[in-house]
Amino acid sequence: MKTNKSPIKNGRVTEKASNVFEQNIYTFNVDVSANKKEIKKAIFSLYKVKPTKVNILSIPYKNIISKGKKGVRGGGKKAVVYLKKEDKIEFI
Repeated sequence: MKTNKSPIKNGRVTEKASNVFEQNIYTFNVDVSANKKEIKKAIFSLYKVKPTKVNILSIPYKNIISKGKKGVRGGGKKAVVYLKKEDKIEFI
């Protein structure tokens, strides 16, 4: 049973991602079960722009030690969304 929850969690604003904003390439954190078709539909419904291409990348988990205790940080998926020249997405 599918829910109406959007697969897009939030925009991923990093130094590397902000360098390609001028080329109409945007990066988003997405749900681990999301696929390219779901992400394209979600981008259109949220921002009213149609992506030309979507790439999905896995973010690896990282082992950390904090205050002498071992733990795991991070993990998940990110989507790189390519738009046409005239389309823009505003992050607030």
